[in-house]
Amino acid sequence: MSVYILAIESSCDDTSAAVLQDNRVLANVISNQHVHAQYGGVVPELASRAHQQNIIPVVHAALTQANIKKEQLSAMAFTRGPGLLGSLLVGISFAKSFAYALNIPLIEVDHLQAHILSHFIDRDMPFPKFPFLCLCVSGGHTQIVKVNDYFDMQIIGNTIDDAAGEAFDKAAKILNLPYPGGPIVDKLAKEGNADAFSFNQAHVTGYDYSFSGLKTSFLYFLRDRLKENPNFMEENKNDLCAAIQKAIVYSLITKLIKASKDFGIKEIAIAGGVSANSQLQQTLKELAEKYNWNIYIPSLQLSTDNAAMIGIVGYLKYIKHQFSDISAIPYTRQKL
Repeated sequence: MSVYILAIESSCDDTSAAVLQDNRVLANVISNQHVHAQYGGVVPELASRAHQQNIIPVVHAALTQANIKKEQLSAMAFTRGPGLLGSLLVGISFAKSFAYALNIPLIEVDHLQAHILSHFIDRDMPFPKFPFLCLCVSGGHTQIVKVNDYFDMQIIGNTIDDAAGEAFDKAAKILNLPYPGGPIVDKLAKEGNADAFSFNQAHVTGYDYSFSGLKTSFLYFLRDRLKENPNFMEENKNDLCAAIQKAIVYSLITKLIKASKDFGIKEIAIAGGVSANSQLQQTLKELAEKYNWNIYIPSLQLSTDNAAMIGIVGYLKYIKHQFSDISAIPYTRQKL
């Protein structure tokens, strides 16, 4: 008998609802919040208000698109954390009320675990084989995770300051590019010369990352050049995007190569919003040829925050009867 999971994701600024039949996605609806663009970043209070406005419409749209009635649902999955407290509270409150009204189980999901396990959604592509390494990289997190099983994960590398996605967005802001800046940097970089400029990078031992020094190097480099030529930034925008992108991707990949060699693992996955970066994907494909890796790259919709990834974890927990209590509260910091 099929299991139908309704999942919601509201950890940051995207409100999403998905319906899964076992591990197959029937609907995955995402409502983006454009209000934050004028502020150059996510405003938590505005995000939580927007979630309140969007959550019922996206759930209705997901059920309609999946062509099922709410009475057919087996369980309700929701993001418990990490994320913005106000945003998480909207999603959790809705999930509790919805599950209580239908008398179906609640399933809490860790947002980062969901990004990693999105690779097990049925989409006519091979699944990673255990154990595998996953570079989970987004605006809020940058880490290398050794995945031994669905619910046995070990973080072997983490950022000690800023995340890679934040470095992309801060560089874009310095260049006066709109928010979110990562995709725009990626687009402009395709027209630039990545070797035109170089920036100082942190040398952190082990598998950990650091991007605060790179951001500072980028900022001071531009400050000095603009003193010499006020039009320097506009005249070299494509090259600057290409160079900063190369530096970020190089840092990400270097630690991933080290981890693969040290642990003897050739099953390599990427996840999170920055996994959509074209140079990161291309570099990973080149390394797969060089090191004989089996690589796993999520689709664009599954790389950004979405409820389908919450749903697949919900399904995997459902078949193990790992249900949540109605008293579950959100957590804002990483628990994986």
